[in-house]
Amino acid sequence: MRSKRGWFAFPYVIWMALFVVVPIIIMAVYAFTAADPATGAAQATLGNFTGMGLYLSVFLRSFWLAVLATLVCLLIGYPVSYWMAKEGPRFQRLAMALIMLPMWMNFLLRTYSWMSILENNGLLNQLFRAAGLLDLLGVDHLQMIGTPGAVVLGMVYNYLPFMILPIYSVIVKLDGSLVEAARDLGADGVRVFRKVIFPLSLPGILSGVTMVFVPSVSTFAISNLLGGGNQMMLGDLIELQFLGGAYNPHLGAAISMVMMVIVVVCMVVMNHFGEGEEQAVML
Repeated sequence: MRSKRGWFAFPYVIWMALFVVVPIIIMAVYAFTAADPATGAAQATLGNFTGMGLYLSVFLRSFWLAVLATLVCLLIGYPVSYWMAKEGPRFQRLAMALIMLPMWMNFLLRTYSWMSILENNGLLNQLFRAAGLLDLLGVDHLQMIGTPGAVVLGMVYNYLPFMILPIYSVIVKLDGSLVEAARDLGADGVRVFRKVIFPLSLPGILSGVTMVFVPSVSTFAISNLLGGGNQMMLGDLIELQFLGGAYNPHLGAAISMVMMVIVVVCMVVMNHFGEGEEQAVML
């Protein structure tokens, strides 16, 4: 019976091999090779990795903006998730629908909408001009598009649901008797939250952090559109190596491999931290 059931996993294995394993192997081959200038033949080299030092600022900017966007999502998402979990089922369904509603629209369409809001003659600047704020400041417009803040805003707007949903799904399932027991033992609301609710919600926090940080550090559409080409991130740099004028797929593959390794290491560290916290709470 077990061998017959194993055949049902065969299509999944083929899918993973063709669209996950094989692309990684191809990327690794490109990353560790380079075209010989004389003959054009591929030769093994580590020059693709040593040459990435020129783009250290792009690496630092990508991780800084991704960490900042993740922190903002956490600061916004945790209170919203906690509030949703404490309300009734009808309110929870309504709140869930409102959170998921923007996700039904195309990702690029949402980003273009923010461009029309933040640009120099956009909706916000028009409102500030009508209110007399720009005249008071003595400027023609407030520069919002093409700034790191615009990139972080775009990432927070697009990835905030990925922070809210995991935290909400954990908090809503917490055993209410634990909170009642803590109150019976004399703990006030702040102490109950700090000693009971927050530690038990750490798995949801770590899931949300991972689900926001990974796409944020590798984004290229948001940084390209809202950053105005002034806030290049790793995704933009990789796209430039494959599709831009500086065509160098070997360097692009090397950057992709380094970014993939860093992201995997971060995920392993966060998962290990989450397991340690969960064991501490159980003890």
